[in-house]
Amino acid sequence: MAIKIYNTMTRRKEEFVPRDPGRAAIYACGPTTYNFFHLGNARMLVVFDTVRRYLAYRGYQVTYVQNFTDIDDKIINRAKEEGMGALELGRKYIGEYFKDAEALYIKPADVHPKATDHIPEMIEMIDKLISKGLAYAVDGDVYFEVRKFAGYGKLSGRSLDDLQAGARVDVDNRKKDPMDFALWKAAKPGEPFWESPWGQGRPGWHIECSAMSLKYLGAGFDIHGGGGDLVFPHHENELAQAEGYLSAEPFARYWMHNGFITVNQEKMSKSLGNFFTVRDITAKYSGQIIRFYLVGTHYRSPLDFDDQKLEMSKKSLERLYTSCALIKEALSREGLDGVSDSGGLEQTIQEVEHAFVDAMDDDFNTALAIASLFDLSKEVNSFLADYRPTAQGHQVLRDALSTFAKLGEVLGIDLLQMDKSEEDNLADELMELIISIRGQARQNKDWATADKIRNGLKEIGVILEDTPQGVRWKRKQ
Repeated sequence: MAIKIYNTMTRRKEEFVPRDPGRAAIYACGPTTYNFFHLGNARMLVVFDTVRRYLAYRGYQVTYVQNFTDIDDKIINRAKEEGMGALELGRKYIGEYFKDAEALYIKPADVHPKATDHIPEMIEMIDKLISKGLAYAVDGDVYFEVRKFAGYGKLSGRSLDDLQAGARVDVDNRKKDPMDFALWKAAKPGEPFWESPWGQGRPGWHIECSAMSLKYLGAGFDIHGGGGDLVFPHHENELAQAEGYLSAEPFARYWMHNGFITVNQEKMSKSLGNFFTVRDITAKYSGQIIRFYLVGTHYRSPLDFDDQKLEMSKKSLERLYTSCALIKEALSREGLDGVSDSGGLEQTIQEVEHAFVDAMDDDFNTALAIASLFDLSKEVNSFLADYRPTAQGHQVLRDALSTFAKLGEVLGIDLLQMDKSEEDNLADELMELIISIRGQARQNKDWATADKIRNGLKEIGVILEDTPQGVRWKRKQ
């Protein structure tokens, strides 16, 4: 089955046909480095990290580029508040980005270009747009003239007149049209600046991504990704200036955008003040739980945030961890010669891999892909309920464990090695279950089973204490 991607440009799913056979070139818009990134940013970063992982799993040689916007008005203003230079602030939050990204198991991109390292490329691009009559300079600023680009609005699907009527634009009488956007901004007193043919200044936001994506991936690269809020104006403007610069040669083949994370049905954003940073959330939940929560919903669907949903993700993830832990425990027992009735599990492993691939091929449907993992978990648990170790059974269990590991890796979830905090939580829950089973045995006067549980736990270093307040457990020192 071919991979299909929902293309924002055409508003339909299309078969993925890369520019270069066997290769996939992806550009994802990265964070503006003036604060820790919030959960809404994290969703975009996790989505495209997962896309990248899956394409690699399907055999593509992937080149993944994710930029840092390290100069803009927000950075300059925040730097003043923190009493440091704008470039210094950018470096600080780039460093913090990598800490949070690692916590969410987001792999570093192949290239992480910074806007401030690519000023010459932006100046060259702007200069060519001026020479082609698509941009104009005024008082040290340079603007892209949107009405000179015939395809403006094709990504967002609206006409230029509709966009102008509905958009909030800066009032600037020097513009030929209110919708014209800045390619270069003249420096204000006290701001960082670079020399240019139009005077001292700095690049506008949109030009940086066009320049950097073309430098590292070339024209007609495969996937351009970002959050849904970037369709207009950022990606619309990127597309116009890039294809104007390229003389209408295609800029990107597929445009992908993830849905918003909302809080009480309102988009999460720093400007609204209703955001939760990943740094804050990881103080309570592991990065694996947060990531599992984010990939548990199809990337184009909205996702409303609350703690209860994270708790549900935690419990769901623990079910998969438990299945893998039970497999490991069974494999630790010596396998005897002979055969076992493992045909059902063997068939499920094959069916799960096919179902996982079918789900991910259909526009990266991680929700359905995860459902297939729970099908495998259910079959594993059933198989182990009355498992007697055999060489054949052990091999099937190793195959199941390998499948969990391989498919979990695609989602960025390490199912074989849970976080230490999750191990502790799982141990508590398993002990509660075991104590409950022992209590039921004692209530039924099944002293043999109760003693077997107690003695078995003691052998592995867990001591049960029967007290007037109930049963307590502790690890043997």
